[in-house]
Amino acid sequence: EGAITSNSRLIIINSPSNPTGQAYTRAEWEALAEVLRQHEQLTIVTDEIYEHIYWGEEPYCSLLMACPDLKDRTLVINGASKAYAMTGWRIGYAAGPKELVKTMKKVQSQMSGCPCSISQAATVAALNGDQGCIATMLEAFKQRHDRVLERLNQLPGVHCLPADGAFYLFASFEGAIERITGVNSDLDLAEWLLEKADVAMVPGTAFGQPGYLRLSFATSMENLDKALDRLEKVLPAA
Repeated sequence: EGAITSNSRLIIINSPSNPTGQAYTRAEWEALAEVLRQHEQLTIVTDEIYEHIYWGEEPYCSLLMACPDLKDRTLVINGASKAYAMTGWRIGYAAGPKELVKTMKKVQSQMSGCPCSISQAATVAALNGDQGCIATMLEAFKQRHDRVLERLNQLPGVHCLPADGAFYLFASFEGAIERITGVNSDLDLAEWLLEKADVAMVPGTAFGQPGYLRLSFATSMENLDKALDRLEKVLPAA
């Protein structure tokens, strides 16, 4: 609420979230809605790209599932990249108020082109086909999450909270930064780890959280173990 001003026109909410993997509960959506209802000038965008990559304690819940009265000013965006592992097909889609979507189509088709027919047909097949692949993928992601979380929290100077979904962990490396000569920030540390350990992570500063790094576990367990072994080898002990 404190971030909204008279100039605010759009709010974007991503759940489960990149970079933290956290997801809003139904109670949290309802609390957010109480604020959003007071600011009718706001259009709400809910990014639900990680909708199916979710293992939180509560059943998955979106804003409109919790607060359907906001439908007339909410745009839902999703895509095939995450749940169906179709990153290279470059397909996203949106659902929202008719006039807004019509205008979006006009702008998008003139400024950035259209997805090819093959990608469209593949996405239709993914959405309408057997969804069993999602459960298989979700199980693998959860196993990787648990392994990486445990190992991150064993590293000196590193602390990480569990995620509810997506395929990222967002860990505090503040303790590690303090122990490495010449490394004064998460930006420095990301570069240092790339040079010393051949491990690439995204600095938390890019997400407004200095001192943190984002690690993706959208790769094999073998690759993840190899990366964590390298981190373990180069990070100085307490």
